[in-house]
Amino acid sequence: MNKVRISKDGSSIDFTQSETPVNPKKFRSSVEVESFYRFVHENDLRKESLEIIERILAKRKATKVALKAAAKKAQN
Repeated sequence: MNKVRISKDGSSIDFTQSETPVNPKKFRSSVEVESFYRFVHENDLRKESLEIIERILAKRKATKVALKAAAKKAQN
C-alpha cells in the first residue's frame, strides 16, 4: 500500500490520513510524519525539505511577532 501520493504536476504531496495525535511524542510517530520522513529519505530531498521547514518557521515567527505587536498597540 502506497502511503504517499504525488500529484501529476508535482505540485502537491498527499499522505494517507490517520487519527491526529494530540501528544507531541505521538505526533512524531504518526503515520503522516513517518511517511513524510520516508519520502524525504527515499527521494534524497533532505536539503529541500529543510529549506521548506525553515521558510515555514520564519513565516510563523513573523506572524507571531506581528500579532504581539498588534496586541501591544491595541493595549496602548
